[in-house]
Amino acid sequence: MRTSTAPAPVRVLVVEDDDTIGRHLETGLRGNGYAPTWSRTGGSALAEASHTAYDVLLLDLGLPDMDGLDVARVLRARFPEQLIVVLTARTDDIDIIAGLDAGADDYLVKPFSMTVLLARLRAHLRRRTISPPVQEPIRLGGLLLDVPARRCTVHDVEVGLRPKEFELLAVLAQHVGEAVSRETLMATVWDENWFGSTKTLDVTMAGLRRRLAEASATASPAPVLPLITTLRGHGYRLEPPPQP
Repeated sequence: MRTSTAPAPVRVLVVEDDDTIGRHLETGLRGNGYAPTWSRTGGSALAEASHTAYDVLLLDLGLPDMDGLDVARVLRARFPEQLIVVLTARTDDIDIIAGLDAGADDYLVKPFSMTVLLARLRAHLRRRTISPPVQEPIRLGGLLLDVPARRCTVHDVEVGLRPKEFELLAVLAQHVGEAVSRETLMATVWDENWFGSTKTLDVTMAGLRRRLAEASATASPAPVLPLITTLRGHGYRLEPPPQP
């Protein structure tokens, strides 16, 4: 008799010091087929992540022992492909931007419903299981983008792009010289059923531009890189670099 092995449940590290919210998250996730572990402090979360591989990090920013942004930065550096979703009561744009810039893939402002959280997780995880078609590296002036290997280099020096920054650049590079709408970018880089704020796109784009500018400033000789043009009311266009 042939038996099939069920896929392992998605492991989720919940970092939340509020007992009510933490218990709600733990119960809701387990009831929907996830395997949650609940940590109440940043220190315990870092220790937990050091010996167990987690697929998802649900991270409260207001922790009692350390800022959640510092936890996000540490774990993003250790695990570049881990999905990080920030849970925050901070509603100011600067706080949301700081969370995304620290390495979070997404954020939810408290209070939020379990239905919304589960939908966001499904959207992110679904995108991560889709294998991209094999394709040749894309060279644009001094920029080389190897999509299957997820590597971006400027004059052979690797640029440390975050996952969504890389995916955003990949979409633009695959349509170099073409206008790409905000809706297309959100659907392709995040999910076609995305219903969150498009501010996530703006913050990710700002981070991408900054990292490319930093790489250009430190490379020698000075590289000629493609520029990302903002098309107000529409989206963005990656301009091909001028021919030498």
